[in-house]
Amino acid sequence: MIKFPGFGQNNSEGPPDLDKILGDLNEKVSNLFGKKGGGNNNSPSNRKDFDVPVLPIAAVVVAIWMATGFYIVDQGSLGVVQRFGKYNETTETGPRWHWPYPFESVTVVNMEQVRRLEVGYRSNGEGVGGKTKQPKEALMLTEDENIIDLQFAVQYNLKNAKDYLFNNRATDAAVMSAAETAIREVVGKNKLDDLLQKGLADTSERMQAILDGYNTGVKITSVSLQSAQPPEQVQEAFEDVNRANQDYQRFINEGQAYANDVIPKARGTASRLSAEAAGYQLKVENEAKGNASRFEQILAQYAKAPEVTRQRLYLDAQEQIMSSTSKVIVDQPGGNSLLYLPLDKLMSATVPSAAVPAAVHNVESKDNQASVDTSRDLTRDRDSR
Repeated sequence: MIKFPGFGQNNSEGPPDLDKILGDLNEKVSNLFGKKGGGNNNSPSNRKDFDVPVLPIAAVVVAIWMATGFYIVDQGSLGVVQRFGKYNETTETGPRWHWPYPFESVTVVNMEQVRRLEVGYRSNGEGVGGKTKQPKEALMLTEDENIIDLQFAVQYNLKNAKDYLFNNRATDAAVMSAAETAIREVVGKNKLDDLLQKGLADTSERMQAILDGYNTGVKITSVSLQSAQPPEQVQEAFEDVNRANQDYQRFINEGQAYANDVIPKARGTASRLSAEAAGYQLKVENEAKGNASRFEQILAQYAKAPEVTRQRLYLDAQEQIMSSTSKVIVDQPGGNSLLYLPLDKLMSATVPSAAVPAAVHNVESKDNQASVDTSRDLTRDRDSR
């Protein structure tokens, strides 16, 4: 036990008032522990019984108080230290220490935790897809003055711990207000059909701009559309409209498919006819040029020998005419009788057996050639007359 110096003894070296102060302190500590001395309190035996180790107790109390200033900042978190309620510093991950209460206090903020906010509905946790609608949040007005029921979820985390703690009273309320503002702005600039068919455009940047304007320290990570449909009261009418639009689009697609089938064929036919016309034009032009050239050559020969050329032209014409007819009538010179050659019957007469000697064919060909020569002679005689 530690005894206070000068306690209960006449020490002329120490100041007398210090002994009195220490005696009063010892008496108060004894009363605190319920020990009351009887008789003479200044006796040596009484002083020995009531000696208390004040300094070790005070040191232990101070050590415990200082130990309350230790704290640990987890991975993905930040510590915000306040001194007398005012922001002092932001601490990083690891074991840290600050002046204990009431001088300083610390708040550990999880920066990587993803927080989810539902707008237009609330999940009731009854199985998958259990939702409770919130019409006040979900019903919005479109550009064409129609009402649409939108339900979406917003996910966010923190990007500034100081702004999050000191610039926000209710973070979820701030994020919901920014989300509704951004969504209603986008919905008000689009028509109902576009929203139902194409969905909602990404509004995370618009929400982030609103929250950054208030220095909320919040970062929007994603905005996911859960449902976009007309109100329940007019749901059937909108379904009829959607079916009509689908039929309309189907007819358009069928017409487009038919056009894609017919138009290439028509273009191919037109191209073929154009090519045939160009070929026919070239053919006619070349034939005309050839005939003109042949006529010029004949004209030159005709100028040299007119009678011979005339006779040759006549014979060529007769040959061309006779080659396309099956009946020939020849006028006999010096008589009134006409010679009839039934060439069609002669040409149609065929030998049934394949073993007929080739001489018969030769004879027939010679007879035919003689007949042709005879007809040519008769024709020359008639022309000479």
